[in-house]
Amino acid sequence: MSSAQYQALEPQTSDEDNEDIERRAHQNHHRCPTAPHPMVRKGSVGMGRRRCVLPLVVAALFFIACCYLTLSGDTRIALGLGGGSEDSEEGSHHELDSMNFRPLNESLHICSESYEDRRQFMQDKPRSDYGQLPVIYFVTPTYPRREQIPELTRLAHTLLHVPRLHWLVADDQEKCNDFMDTLLNRFGIPFTHMVSPMPSKFRNEKPAPRGVANRRAALQWLRQHNLTNGILYFGDDDNTYDLRLFTEIRKTQRVSMFPVGLIADYGVSGPVVRKGKVVAFLDSWVAGRRWPVDMAGFAVNLEYMAQYPYVNMPYKPGYEEDLFLRSIGLKINQIEPRGNNCTEILVWHTQTKSKKLGMVRLESKYLDDRSNLGALLSNLKLMGVASTTENEGRNALISKNGKEKPHSDILS
Repeated sequence: MSSAQYQALEPQTSDEDNEDIERRAHQNHHRCPTAPHPMVRKGSVGMGRRRCVLPLVVAALFFIACCYLTLSGDTRIALGLGGGSEDSEEGSHHELDSMNFRPLNESLHICSESYEDRRQFMQDKPRSDYGQLPVIYFVTPTYPRREQIPELTRLAHTLLHVPRLHWLVADDQEKCNDFMDTLLNRFGIPFTHMVSPMPSKFRNEKPAPRGVANRRAALQWLRQHNLTNGILYFGDDDNTYDLRLFTEIRKTQRVSMFPVGLIADYGVSGPVVRKGKVVAFLDSWVAGRRWPVDMAGFAVNLEYMAQYPYVNMPYKPGYEEDLFLRSIGLKINQIEPRGNNCTEILVWHTQTKSKKLGMVRLESKYLDDRSNLGALLSNLKLMGVASTTENEGRNALISKNGKEKPHSDILS
C-alpha cells in the first residue's frame, strides 16, 4: 500500500553531506596562492589571486542559489530569506505544486452503504423542508475496542437530528463487521461503512498514526464519487457535538474554523480572531505547525477542495491536520471563523478511557436458550465488549436476594 510522500518541512542535509561541503571548501582554499613566489612579479601575483578568487565567488553564488531554490517556503521564512507563501496566492500555488504529493491509494473495501434517509423528522421539521441544504459528509474513523459500539451509538443519536448528512464510517480492521452493518442500517441515517486498516509498518510506532488510514480512505471515496457539492467534516466517535455546529459548518465557502474544547494543557485549541478575521492560533503545542488546530476544529467545502488533485493526509502523528490543510493550499485570509467569531465551544474533545475486554467465566452448557445469557453474551462478543470463558478467572457472580447462587440453581 503506497502512502503519501510529503516534502520535508526542513531541508534534509546529513552530517556526511556537511562534512563533504566543508572538505571541498577547505581544499579549494589551499589551492589559491597565499604568498607570491620569489621569481614571480608583483603584477602577476594580483592577477593570479583574482583568477583564483573569481571561480570561487561564482561557485559560491551558484551554490547559494541552488540551496535557496530547494528550501521549502517555511524554511525560507525561518531563515529570514523571504519566499513565504502564506500571504501570496501565487506563492501558495507554486509551493503546493512543488510538493511531491502522490494520489491516494488506500486499501478500501465498502462493507455496506445506504443513500436512503428513512428519518421522518429532524429538529421538529419534515425531512422535505431541508432538501436545498448542502450535504455534510461526516467522516468518522473508528477501531475495534470495547467502547466502539457504545460510542458509535451515542454519536448516531446526535447525527439523527442533523438533516442532509451522509455518515462515512471507516473501520480500522481487515474484515467487515456484520454487527456494525446492522447497527448503522438501523439508525436510518444515509451512511457508507468501509474498512481501511492501518498499514502494518505503522502499528508498532509510538504514538501510532491512528485514524489516518481511515480518513485517507474517506478522502479517496469522495474523490472516486467526484463529489464537489457539500461539506467535509472529520468527526471522531468519542467527541461531543453541539447541534449548532452543523448549522455553522454548512455555511462553509472554503475552510471554516472554530475552537475545540478539552484540548491539551489549555483546555482549548482554536483561532485568534480580530475584527472578524483569523489572525493567529491559540494552542499549547505549536511544534512548527502552520495550522495548529484539532481535527474537529475545521470544515472544508468540497468545491474548494476539488481544485487540489493531491489532497492528502500524512502518517505523521500530530501533523495530520497541518499537512492536510497545506495540501489544499489554505491561506490565513481564506479562513471563515465560526461559533460567534470563535467565542463559543461547539465541539468537545471528550475521550473515553479504554479498558480491557471483559471476561465472563461461565460454562458453555449454560449459554443455551434456557435464559437470556447466551444471546446477551453473544451480542456483547460481537460488539467487542465482553467474551466468555470456561477456565479463566473467577466464576461469574449470579445472585438472588443479595446472595450469590450456584449457576446450576438458576440456569439449569
